[in-house]
Parts: sequence; C-alpha cells; structure tokens
Amino acid sequence: MHSLEALAQNWSFGVFLGGIVFIVCAMLFIPVWLGGRSWGRAKNDPFEAGARSVGGARLRLSTKFYLVAMLFVIFDVEALFLYAWAVALREAGWVGFFEALIFIAVLMVGLVYVWRMGALEWAPEGRRRFKAKHTGK
Repeated sequence: MHSLEALAQNWSFGVFLGGIVFIVCAMLFIPVWLGGRSWGRAKNDPFEAGARSVGGARLRLSTKFYLVAMLFVIFDVEALFLYAWAVALREAGWVGFFEALIFIAVLMVGLVYVWRMGALEWAPEGRRRFKAKHTGK
C-alpha cells in the first residue's frame, strides 16, 4: 500500500521517463523507416559543403600550425580566467587584483619568449632573418 502512495506521488517522474524512452526510440527508428534504401557509387561518396572531395584525408600540415594552435589555446584560456576574475573582482579584493597582475605578467613573459624565439614569424624572410641573427650564418 505504501508503494502505491509513493507511485501516486511520483507519477510525473514516470511520465518523464516514458517521454525520454519515446523520444529515444523515435530518434533511433523513424530515420530507419523513412530513410532511403537505394545504394550507388555516388551515394556512398563523402560529401561536404556541395563540393566533391579531392585528394586524401591525410593532410600534411606545417608544425607552425600546431604551434599557433597551442598559442591560441593558451591565450584563449587566459581570456577565460581573466573574465572570471573580472566577474568576481569585488569579492577578490586587492589580493585577487595582485594575483591577476602576476598571472598577466607570467603570460606576457611567455608571449615575449615565444616572440623572441620566432614562433610568430610566418614569412620565410622573417625566418631567414631570425636564423641568420641567431646562428651567425
């Protein structure tokens, strides 16, 4: 008798679970019933943005691409930290302000280091100048 009372009180949870099961089944089985069944050479080709695929999927990218990607991630995460700091500025007080200054200073040292190492030089002549300057050739 006690379980019937609990069931009567939690009927909305049962409806919620039933709705979830219905939606999942609909998402899995309706495309199978409505989808096309014809097969062909053109139908099995990869298709993206209205253009035919040319070449293989294995592209050789320069290491500069990965370096820039890492720099972007580092400085993008920095922006997230600074946004959170700005939102909580009143609660952080002066201690939080000086911590943020230290954080920005460390990032600036990293940026200057990367810049001095030539990581931001994209043009070939810039790389040649950098190499000649640092190797003496």
